[in-house]
Amino acid sequence: MNSTISLTLLGWQPFFQQQLSLVEYETAQIARVIAHHRSAYVLQMEQAQFSLPITSSLPSMVLGDWLLVDDDQRFMRQLDRKSLFKRKAPGTKLGEQLIAANVDTLFIVCSLNHDFNLSRIERYLALAYEADVEPVVVLTKQDLCDDADCKRQQIQALDPLLMVVSVNALDGDCCEPLLSWCQPGRTVSLLGSSGVGKSTLTNTLMGNTVQVTAGIREDDSKGRHTTTARSMHLMPTGAVLIDTPGMRELQLTDCEEGVNQAFADIDELAQQCRFADCQHNGEPGCAVQKAVDVGELDPRRLDNYFKLMREQARNSASLADRRAKDKQFGKMVKSVMSESTRFKKGY
Repeated sequence: MNSTISLTLLGWQPFFQQQLSLVEYETAQIARVIAHHRSAYVLQMEQAQFSLPITSSLPSMVLGDWLLVDDDQRFMRQLDRKSLFKRKAPGTKLGEQLIAANVDTLFIVCSLNHDFNLSRIERYLALAYEADVEPVVVLTKQDLCDDADCKRQQIQALDPLLMVVSVNALDGDCCEPLLSWCQPGRTVSLLGSSGVGKSTLTNTLMGNTVQVTAGIREDDSKGRHTTTARSMHLMPTGAVLIDTPGMRELQLTDCEEGVNQAFADIDELAQQCRFADCQHNGEPGCAVQKAVDVGELDPRRLDNYFKLMREQARNSASLADRRAKDKQFGKMVKSVMSESTRFKKGY
């Protein structure tokens, strides 16, 4: 990324501008997190790029965050986020992982070969809606698929208003429709599984090779995992593009509203159930089950709705319990340290 760049091209918007006090506007330096390493954040200002060492006193930040620093490049404060993508930490680890912040449009990238999975797309849609970010489903590798139109119709059936674009990520002309979301000052993020062609799509949208790519495996038509770190790029169109490593696991947390929006048809049917607390599991007068019985609602979609609702509720409860315990432990440590100080001073 260039060492000199305007804040507008870096993604600065009125939402962030209005958070500044008059004093901050006149004295503070504005910076955006453009990379996150193990020991430091890389920050981009209008006239310079520098590293900010990660310390315990800093808030948890992620690619795309905006913050204020003083003339000596010392942290002052983090600005409120316009949007945030997060998930439960992968595996058995109990924690929350931040993915990207202050994104305007999410390109949900899914290939049209063996990776095609409606339930996975619904999961990403829930993530986007929870963050109040516009989703666009980008179907890659259409040149390797004989039924691209059929699969596109399956996704469109999830929501008639959902934007769905199928492309050959190697063809710049084919990817041109995506540029309408990549206007100056906008931040676009790519999310998807490993090997679906995000790096190839990034290179095509950028007009040059900024990400390493690899071919697909012939035995299962899956791409090889190549991107290992989140990265931010300034597009020729003036937009900011965030690429992320392929996600083998996307566990939702604190995402009830997002799931409801992703399954708006089920939520609408639920309003017609006889009982307000209907669980859609055999109760009399259940409009949701009736829709399944008459073929108006795909059983797979209902099963995935139940699955994602249970998952986000379970993860949310577990993380809330973890936060409560951490807070209690912090209070205990603070109390012990306070007593120790009093004892040393002889009070």
